[in-house]
Amino acid sequence: MRIVVVGASLAGVRTVEALRRRGSDADVVLVGAEPGSADGVAADRPPLSKAFLADAAVEARPLTDRERLGALGVELVHGRAVDLDRDRRRVGLHGGESIAYDRLVVATGSTPRTVPGLEPRAGVWTLRTAADAAAIRAAAPEGARVVVVGGGFIGAEVAWTLHGLGRSVALVEPLPALMVRGLGPELGAALTRRHAAAGVDLHMGAGVAALEGGDRVTGVRLTDGALLPADLVVLGLGTVPETGWLASSGLDLRDGVVCDERLAAVGAEDVWAVGDVARWRHPRAGEDVRVEHWTNAVETAGVVAANLTGTPTVHDAVPYVWSDQLGARLQVFGRVRPGDELRVVVGDLEDGFVAISGSEGRLRAAVGFGALKALLPFRKLLLAGAGWDEALAAA
Repeated sequence: MRIVVVGASLAGVRTVEALRRRGSDADVVLVGAEPGSADGVAADRPPLSKAFLADAAVEARPLTDRERLGALGVELVHGRAVDLDRDRRRVGLHGGESIAYDRLVVATGSTPRTVPGLEPRAGVWTLRTAADAAAIRAAAPEGARVVVVGGGFIGAEVAWTLHGLGRSVALVEPLPALMVRGLGPELGAALTRRHAAAGVDLHMGAGVAALEGGDRVTGVRLTDGALLPADLVVLGLGTVPETGWLASSGLDLRDGVVCDERLAAVGAEDVWAVGDVARWRHPRAGEDVRVEHWTNAVETAGVVAANLTGTPTVHDAVPYVWSDQLGARLQVFGRVRPGDELRVVVGDLEDGFVAISGSEGRLRAAVGFGALKALLPFRKLLLAGAGWDEALAAA
Protein backbone atom coordinates (compact mmCIF):
# COMPACT_ATOMS: atom_id res chain seq x y z
CA MET A 1 0.00 0.00 0.00
CA ARG A 2 1.12 3.53 -0.75
CA ILE A 3 0.14 6.39 1.58
CA VAL A 4 0.66 9.92 0.28
CA VAL A 5 0.54 12.82 2.75
CA VAL A 6 0.18 16.20 1.07
CA GLY A 7 1.43 19.03 3.26
CA ALA A 8 4.70 19.12 5.22
CA SER A 9 3.77 21.33 8.14
CA LEU A 10 3.07 20.01 11.64
CA ALA A 11 0.06 17.77 10.90
CA GLY A 12 1.63 16.17 7.83
CA VAL A 13 5.02 15.56 9.45
CA ARG A 14 3.44 14.10 12.58
CA THR A 15 1.25 11.83 10.45
CA VAL A 16 4.18 10.14 8.70
CA GLU A 17 6.03 9.84 12.00
CA ALA A 18 2.97 8.31 13.68
CA LEU A 19 2.52 5.82 10.84
CA ARG A 20 6.02 4.48 11.37
CA ARG A 21 5.69 4.57 15.14
CA ARG A 22 2.58 2.38 14.81
CA GLY A 23 4.48 -0.12 12.70
CA SER A 24 3.13 0.69 9.24
CA ASP A 25 5.17 -0.93 6.48
CA ALA A 26 3.40 0.98 3.72
CA ASP A 27 5.27 3.06 1.18
CA VAL A 28 4.92 6.59 2.60
CA VAL A 29 5.39 9.79 0.61
CA LEU A 30 5.37 13.28 2.12
CA VAL A 31 4.74 16.15 -0.29
CA GLY A 32 5.76 19.63 0.90
CA ALA A 33 5.81 23.12 -0.61
CA GLU A 34 6.47 25.47 2.34
CA PRO A 35 7.52 28.86 0.90
CA GLY A 36 11.09 29.77 1.78
CA SER A 37 12.02 26.23 2.83
CA ALA A 38 14.77 24.43 0.91
CA ASP A 39 13.02 21.04 1.17
CA GLY A 40 9.41 22.26 1.39
CA VAL A 41 9.13 21.38 5.10
CA ALA A 42 7.69 23.97 7.48
CA ALA A 43 9.14 25.21 10.75
CA ASP A 44 7.18 24.95 13.98
CA ARG A 45 4.78 27.88 13.75
CA PRO A 46 4.03 29.02 17.36
CA PRO A 47 7.48 30.65 17.91
CA LEU A 48 7.14 32.66 14.68
CA SER A 49 4.95 35.31 16.34
CA LYS A 50 6.93 35.22 19.58
CA ALA A 51 10.58 34.20 20.20
CA PHE A 52 11.64 33.99 16.54
CA LEU A 53 10.02 37.31 15.69
CA ALA A 54 11.68 38.96 18.69
CA ASP A 55 15.23 37.68 18.26
CA ALA A 56 17.23 37.09 15.07
CA ALA A 57 19.47 34.70 17.03
CA VAL A 58 16.57 32.26 17.49
CA GLU A 59 16.49 29.61 14.77
CA ALA A 60 13.33 28.51 12.98
CA ARG A 61 14.32 24.93 12.36
CA PRO A 62 12.28 22.72 10.02
CA LEU A 63 10.07 20.18 11.75
CA THR A 64 12.06 17.44 10.04
CA ASP A 65 14.45 17.04 7.12
CA ARG A 66 15.23 14.69 4.26
CA GLU A 67 17.76 12.72 6.30
CA ARG A 68 15.43 12.04 9.21
CA LEU A 69 12.59 11.14 6.89
CA GLY A 70 14.89 8.83 4.97
CA ALA A 71 15.74 7.03 8.20
CA LEU A 72 12.00 6.40 8.63
CA GLY A 73 11.69 5.13 5.07
CA VAL A 74 9.61 8.15 4.07
CA GLU A 75 10.10 9.70 0.63
CA LEU A 76 10.06 13.51 0.63
CA VAL A 77 8.81 15.23 -2.52
CA HIS A 78 9.32 18.99 -2.76
CA GLY A 79 6.35 20.09 -4.81
CA ARG A 80 3.03 21.93 -4.71
CA ALA A 81 -0.17 19.94 -5.19
CA VAL A 82 -2.48 21.56 -7.75
CA ASP A 83 -5.25 19.00 -8.27
CA LEU A 84 -6.60 15.64 -7.21
CA ASP A 85 -7.93 12.93 -9.54
CA ARG A 86 -9.84 10.57 -7.27
CA ASP A 87 -10.85 8.21 -10.06
CA ARG A 88 -7.22 7.57 -10.99
CA ARG A 89 -5.98 8.08 -7.41
CA ARG A 90 -3.34 10.59 -8.41
CA VAL A 91 -2.20 13.91 -6.93
CA GLY A 92 -1.18 16.42 -9.60
CA LEU A 93 1.82 18.63 -8.88
CA HIS A 94 2.80 22.03 -10.23
CA GLY A 95 4.95 21.35 -13.28
CA GLY A 96 2.88 18.48 -14.62
CA GLU A 97 4.06 15.50 -12.56
CA SER A 98 1.64 13.37 -10.54
CA ILE A 99 1.88 10.93 -7.64
CA ALA A 100 -0.18 7.76 -7.29
CA TYR A 101 -1.69 6.78 -3.95
CA ASP A 102 -3.76 4.06 -2.32
CA ARG A 103 -4.57 6.24 0.69
CA LEU A 104 -4.33 10.04 0.69
CA VAL A 105 -3.94 12.29 3.73
CA VAL A 106 -4.73 15.96 3.11
CA ALA A 107 -2.53 18.07 5.38
CA THR A 108 -2.29 21.34 3.46
CA GLY A 109 -3.36 23.42 6.46
CA SER A 110 -4.58 26.97 6.09
CA THR A 111 -3.46 30.20 4.51
CA PRO A 112 -3.79 33.81 5.73
CA ARG A 113 -7.09 35.42 4.88
CA THR A 114 -6.96 38.49 2.65
CA VAL A 115 -9.69 40.99 1.78
CA PRO A 116 -9.96 43.30 -1.22
CA GLY A 117 -7.83 46.39 -0.73
CA LEU A 118 -5.69 44.79 1.96
CA GLU A 119 -3.61 42.45 -0.15
CA PRO A 120 0.10 42.21 0.78
CA ARG A 121 2.37 44.67 -1.04
CA ALA A 122 5.56 46.54 -0.15
CA GLY A 123 5.44 47.12 3.58
CA VAL A 124 2.34 44.92 4.08
CA TRP A 125 2.80 41.40 5.41
CA THR A 126 0.92 38.36 6.61
CA LEU A 127 2.54 35.94 9.05
CA ARG A 128 2.45 32.25 8.26
CA THR A 129 5.98 31.03 7.49
CA ALA A 130 9.45 31.47 8.96
CA ALA A 131 10.31 33.57 5.92
CA ASP A 132 7.36 35.86 6.71
CA ALA A 133 8.48 36.29 10.32
CA ALA A 134 12.07 37.05 9.30
CA ALA A 135 10.86 39.62 6.78
CA ILE A 136 8.60 41.32 9.35
CA ARG A 137 11.46 41.49 11.84
CA ALA A 138 13.78 42.98 9.22
CA ALA A 139 11.12 45.53 8.24
CA ALA A 140 10.66 46.72 11.83
CA PRO A 141 13.99 48.27 12.88
CA GLU A 142 14.26 50.59 15.85
CA GLY A 143 11.92 53.54 15.38
CA ALA A 144 9.59 51.72 12.97
CA ARG A 145 5.89 52.49 13.22
CA VAL A 146 3.86 49.28 13.06
CA VAL A 147 0.15 48.80 12.48
CA VAL A 148 -1.32 45.37 13.16
CA VAL A 149 -4.71 44.78 11.53
CA GLY A 150 -6.71 42.09 13.32
CA GLY A 151 -7.00 41.40 17.03
CA GLY A 152 -7.19 37.62 17.18
CA PHE A 153 -4.54 35.48 18.85
CA ILE A 154 -1.90 36.05 16.15
CA GLY A 155 -2.53 39.78 15.89
CA ALA A 156 -2.36 40.21 19.67
CA GLU A 157 0.86 38.16 19.87
CA VAL A 158 2.56 40.07 17.06
CA ALA A 159 1.56 43.41 18.59
CA TRP A 160 2.82 42.36 22.01
CA THR A 161 6.12 41.01 20.64
CA LEU A 162 6.92 44.12 18.60
CA HIS A 163 5.80 46.38 21.45
CA GLY A 164 8.24 44.49 23.67
CA LEU A 165 11.02 45.35 21.22
CA GLY A 166 10.22 49.01 21.76
CA ARG A 167 8.44 49.59 18.47
CA SER A 168 5.48 51.94 18.19
CA VAL A 169 2.55 49.56 17.68
CA ALA A 170 -1.07 50.34 16.84
CA LEU A 171 -3.59 47.49 16.66
CA VAL A 172 -6.85 47.80 14.70
CA GLU A 173 -9.78 45.48 15.39
CA PRO A 174 -13.38 45.97 14.17
CA LEU A 175 -14.81 44.13 17.19
CA PRO A 176 -15.01 45.83 20.59
CA ALA A 177 -12.39 43.58 22.21
CA LEU A 178 -9.38 41.45 21.34
CA MET A 179 -9.61 37.68 20.79
CA VAL A 180 -13.42 37.70 21.14
CA ARG A 181 -13.90 34.67 18.89
CA GLY A 182 -11.65 32.55 21.09
CA LEU A 183 -12.39 34.02 24.52
CA GLY A 184 -15.81 35.63 24.37
CA PRO A 185 -16.55 39.30 25.09
CA GLU A 186 -15.85 39.44 28.83
CA LEU A 187 -12.45 37.72 28.82
CA GLY A 188 -11.52 39.47 25.58
CA ALA A 189 -12.32 42.82 27.17
CA ALA A 190 -10.15 41.99 30.21
CA LEU A 191 -7.11 41.26 28.08
CA THR A 192 -7.85 44.29 25.91
CA ARG A 193 -7.58 46.47 29.00
CA ARG A 194 -4.22 44.91 29.80
CA HIS A 195 -2.82 45.56 26.33
CA ALA A 196 -3.97 49.17 26.53
CA ALA A 197 -2.46 49.63 30.00
CA ALA A 198 0.84 48.20 28.73
CA GLY A 199 1.02 50.86 26.02
CA VAL A 200 -0.27 49.18 22.87
CA ASP A 201 -2.24 51.78 20.88
CA LEU A 202 -5.61 50.09 20.42
CA HIS A 203 -8.26 51.11 17.89
CA MET A 204 -11.23 48.93 18.72
CA GLY A 205 -14.49 49.01 16.82
CA ALA A 206 -12.82 50.46 13.74
CA GLY A 207 -12.08 48.88 10.39
CA VAL A 208 -9.59 49.70 7.66
CA ALA A 209 -10.92 52.03 4.97
CA ALA A 210 -7.73 52.11 2.90
CA LEU A 211 -3.99 51.61 2.90
CA GLU A 212 -2.23 54.89 2.16
CA GLY A 213 0.82 55.27 -0.07
CA GLY A 214 1.83 54.37 -3.60
CA ASP A 215 4.09 51.43 -4.25
CA ARG A 216 4.85 51.22 -0.54
CA VAL A 217 2.46 51.64 2.37
CA THR A 218 2.79 54.82 4.42
CA GLY A 219 -0.29 54.64 6.59
CA VAL A 220 -3.62 53.05 7.40
CA ARG A 221 -6.85 55.03 7.04
CA LEU A 222 -9.56 53.80 9.42
CA THR A 223 -13.31 53.79 8.95
CA ASP A 224 -13.62 56.33 11.76
CA GLY A 225 -11.44 58.75 9.77
CA ALA A 226 -8.22 58.33 11.77
CA LEU A 227 -4.94 58.02 9.89
CA LEU A 228 -2.26 55.81 11.44
CA PRO A 229 1.24 56.40 10.04
CA ALA A 230 2.91 53.11 9.20
CA ASP A 231 6.29 51.87 8.05
CA LEU A 232 5.02 48.31 8.36
CA VAL A 233 1.53 46.77 8.34
CA VAL A 234 0.95 43.21 9.56
CA LEU A 235 -2.35 41.61 8.57
CA GLY A 236 -3.80 39.19 11.11
CA LEU A 237 -7.20 38.60 9.56
CA GLY A 238 -7.45 34.90 10.33
CA THR A 239 -6.96 32.01 7.96
CA VAL A 240 -8.88 29.95 5.42
CA PRO A 241 -8.34 26.24 4.75
CA GLU A 242 -5.97 25.49 1.89
CA THR A 243 -8.35 23.51 -0.34
CA GLY A 244 -8.04 25.28 -3.69
CA TRP A 245 -6.13 22.35 -5.16
CA LEU A 246 -9.10 20.10 -4.33
CA ALA A 247 -11.73 22.22 -6.10
CA SER A 248 -12.41 19.70 -8.88
CA SER A 249 -12.01 16.58 -6.72
CA GLY A 250 -15.66 16.15 -5.77
CA LEU A 251 -14.83 16.26 -2.04
CA ASP A 252 -17.13 18.18 0.29
CA LEU A 253 -15.17 21.39 0.92
CA ARG A 254 -17.40 23.47 3.17
CA ASP A 255 -14.82 25.41 5.22
CA GLY A 256 -12.27 22.61 4.99
CA VAL A 257 -12.39 18.96 4.01
CA VAL A 258 -15.59 17.67 5.62
CA CYS A 259 -14.86 14.44 7.49
CA ASP A 260 -16.55 11.96 9.76
CA GLU A 261 -15.54 11.36 13.38
CA ARG A 262 -12.55 9.28 12.23
CA LEU A 263 -11.28 12.09 9.98
CA ALA A 264 -12.10 10.16 6.81
CA ALA A 265 -13.37 12.51 4.10
CA VAL A 266 -17.12 12.12 3.73
CA GLY A 267 -17.90 9.99 0.68
CA ALA A 268 -14.23 9.07 0.09
CA GLU A 269 -12.98 6.26 2.31
CA ASP A 270 -9.48 6.45 0.78
CA VAL A 271 -9.01 10.15 1.64
CA TRP A 272 -8.32 11.51 5.11
CA ALA A 273 -7.61 14.98 6.49
CA VAL A 274 -5.54 16.30 9.40
CA GLY A 275 -4.77 19.64 11.01
CA ASP A 276 -6.24 23.02 10.07
CA VAL A 277 -7.79 21.74 6.84
CA ALA A 278 -9.97 19.08 8.51
CA ARG A 279 -13.59 19.81 9.42
CA TRP A 280 -15.11 16.91 11.29
CA ARG A 281 -18.12 15.83 13.33
CA HIS A 282 -16.89 16.24 16.93
CA PRO A 283 -18.46 13.63 19.22
CA ARG A 284 -18.26 15.85 22.31
CA ALA A 285 -19.57 18.99 20.64
CA GLY A 286 -22.20 17.23 18.54
CA GLU A 287 -21.42 19.51 15.60
CA ASP A 288 -18.93 19.98 12.78
CA VAL A 289 -15.84 21.88 13.88
CA ARG A 290 -12.55 23.01 12.38
CA VAL A 291 -9.72 23.76 14.81
CA GLU A 292 -6.65 25.80 13.86
CA HIS A 293 -4.34 25.03 16.75
CA TRP A 294 -1.00 23.25 17.25
CA THR A 295 -2.35 20.57 19.56
CA ASN A 296 -5.14 19.64 17.16
CA ALA A 297 -2.60 19.14 14.37
CA VAL A 298 -0.71 16.60 16.49
CA GLU A 299 -3.87 14.88 17.72
CA THR A 300 -5.43 14.53 14.27
CA ALA A 301 -2.18 13.04 12.95
CA GLY A 302 -2.36 10.36 15.63
CA VAL A 303 -6.01 9.60 14.92
CA VAL A 304 -5.48 9.15 11.17
CA ALA A 305 -2.35 7.07 11.67
CA ALA A 306 -4.31 4.79 14.01
CA ASN A 307 -7.11 4.37 11.49
CA LEU A 308 -4.71 3.69 8.64
CA THR A 309 -2.96 1.00 10.67
CA GLY A 310 -6.09 -0.90 11.62
CA THR A 311 -7.16 0.66 14.93
CA PRO A 312 -10.55 2.37 14.51
CA THR A 313 -10.31 5.71 16.34
CA VAL A 314 -12.49 8.80 16.59
CA HIS A 315 -11.21 12.30 17.21
CA ASP A 316 -12.96 13.49 20.37
CA ALA A 317 -10.18 15.39 22.14
CA VAL A 318 -10.98 18.59 24.03
CA PRO A 319 -9.69 21.50 21.91
CA TYR A 320 -6.72 23.33 23.43
CA VAL A 321 -4.96 26.54 22.48
CA TRP A 322 -2.35 28.64 24.23
CA SER A 323 -0.92 32.09 23.64
CA ASP A 324 2.06 33.85 25.21
CA GLN A 325 1.42 37.55 25.66
CA LEU A 326 1.33 40.21 28.36
CA GLY A 327 4.09 38.38 30.20
CA ALA A 328 2.07 35.24 30.92
CA ARG A 329 0.53 32.21 29.24
CA LEU A 330 -3.12 32.24 28.19
CA GLN A 331 -4.66 28.76 27.90
CA VAL A 332 -8.07 27.70 26.64
CA PHE A 333 -9.46 24.18 27.01
CA GLY A 334 -12.70 23.55 25.17
CA ARG A 335 -14.64 26.23 23.30
CA VAL A 336 -16.07 29.45 24.73
CA ARG A 337 -19.32 29.72 22.77
CA PRO A 338 -21.46 32.81 22.22
CA GLY A 339 -24.09 33.06 24.90
CA ASP A 340 -22.38 30.69 27.36
CA GLU A 341 -22.46 31.62 31.04
CA LEU A 342 -19.04 32.71 32.34
CA ARG A 343 -17.73 32.48 35.89
CA VAL A 344 -14.33 33.51 37.24
CA VAL A 345 -13.51 30.72 39.69
CA VAL A 346 -9.90 31.53 40.62
CA GLY A 347 -8.35 34.98 41.00
CA ASP A 348 -9.77 37.95 39.13
CA LEU A 349 -9.67 39.35 35.62
CA GLU A 350 -7.15 42.03 36.49
CA ASP A 351 -4.58 39.44 37.66
CA GLY A 352 -4.00 35.74 37.13
CA PHE A 353 -7.31 33.94 36.78
CA VAL A 354 -9.24 30.83 35.85
CA ALA A 355 -12.67 31.20 34.28
CA ILE A 356 -15.13 28.55 33.17
CA SER A 357 -17.99 28.75 30.71
CA GLY A 358 -20.98 26.53 30.16
CA SER A 359 -24.50 26.13 28.87
CA GLU A 360 -27.36 23.64 28.99
CA GLY A 361 -26.02 22.26 32.25
CA ARG A 362 -22.63 21.38 30.75
CA LEU A 363 -19.12 22.67 31.32
CA ARG A 364 -17.94 23.86 27.90
CA ALA A 365 -14.57 25.54 28.46
CA ALA A 366 -11.93 26.47 31.01
CA VAL A 367 -9.64 29.46 30.47
CA GLY A 368 -6.56 30.35 32.48
CA PHE A 369 -4.19 33.29 32.40
CA GLY A 370 -0.97 32.86 34.34
CA ALA A 371 -2.66 30.08 36.32
CA LEU A 372 -1.58 26.69 34.99
CA LYS A 373 -1.77 24.78 38.28
CA ALA A 374 -5.19 26.18 39.16
CA LEU A 375 -6.50 25.46 35.66
CA LEU A 376 -5.64 21.75 35.50
CA PRO A 377 -8.51 20.46 37.72
CA PHE A 378 -11.02 22.09 35.38
CA ARG A 379 -9.33 20.49 32.38
CA LYS A 380 -9.88 17.12 34.06
CA LEU A 381 -13.55 17.97 34.56
CA LEU A 382 -13.87 18.84 30.87
CA LEU A 383 -12.30 15.54 29.87
CA ALA A 384 -14.72 13.71 32.17
CA GLY A 385 -17.75 15.48 30.63
CA ALA A 386 -18.62 17.19 33.92
CA GLY A 387 -21.79 19.17 34.41
CA TRP A 388 -21.91 22.91 35.16
CA ASP A 389 -22.90 22.46 38.82
CA GLU A 390 -20.08 19.97 39.37
CA ALA A 391 -17.58 22.44 37.94
CA LEU A 392 -18.89 25.26 40.15
CA ALA A 393 -18.68 23.03 43.19
CA ALA A 394 -15.01 22.32 42.42
CA ALA A 395 -14.12 26.02 42.47
